[in-house]
Amino acid sequence: MKIVFSETSKAHKSEIINIIKDFEVKGENIYGGSRNTIKTYDVGDIVINVKSFKIPNLINQLAYRYFRKSKARRSFEYAQKLQELDLGTPDPIAYFEYPSASLFKESFYVSEHLKADYTFRDLTHNFDIPNHEEIVRAFTRFTFQLHENQVLFLDHSPGNTLIKKEGENYKFYLVDLNRMEFKPLSFKDRIKNFARLTDKQSIIETMSDEYAQCLGEDYLKVYQMMWSETQQFQQKFHRKRKLKKKVKFWKK
Repeated sequence: MKIVFSETSKAHKSEIINIIKDFEVKGENIYGGSRNTIKTYDVGDIVINVKSFKIPNLINQLAYRYFRKSKARRSFEYAQKLQELDLGTPDPIAYFEYPSASLFKESFYVSEHLKADYTFRDLTHNFDIPNHEEIVRAFTRFTFQLHENQVLFLDHSPGNTLIKKEGENYKFYLVDLNRMEFKPLSFKDRIKNFARLTDKQSIIETMSDEYAQCLGEDYLKVYQMMWSETQQFQQKFHRKRKLKKKVKFWKK
């Protein structure tokens, strides 16, 4: 087992190690999908999230053992990188890896639990949220800051940004961090990064207007590309869903 803690999170080291050992039987489950599980735990005066990454397929077991960083390690290191850039994400605490002699097995990422007021998904479903447009515009400026810092968040989807109101301002925190690239971004890279967030045209219009102002670009140019990339993503997404339903039907 490989364990790495952040320099500021060693006070509860032994307790967190025991949590990982007993992960299957303890903790409050807040997400359980086919690939990953997230649980929360009270540790001293804080609440932590533990994300368990399931054992990958055989090819990836070899890749993660010898050639690639694990999802848990990438999540931890990317969180540290974001905080170095003064970009919001819950505090990284530790990551755990369980390799065998020749293969990679499961891994865990531990971070501080952040109690949010909203996620971006809430904005796409509830237009009655107070200061709705103000929050969308603030989120767009946050995304612009990601791009200006050469951060391409590949999972920039509606559930992966937590929103907290702090005084009169709104703060944004990225989660599910294991897929990121750090590089100079083209205009298309930047606009395409909005494609997964929503299919609501009015929100696309607001984000296009705010991003155009941030970038000093023509609104219509930004909007046309953002709407086009959104439609392309939605078409691809719905094609995949239909295909999955057909596959499930024929397996019955």
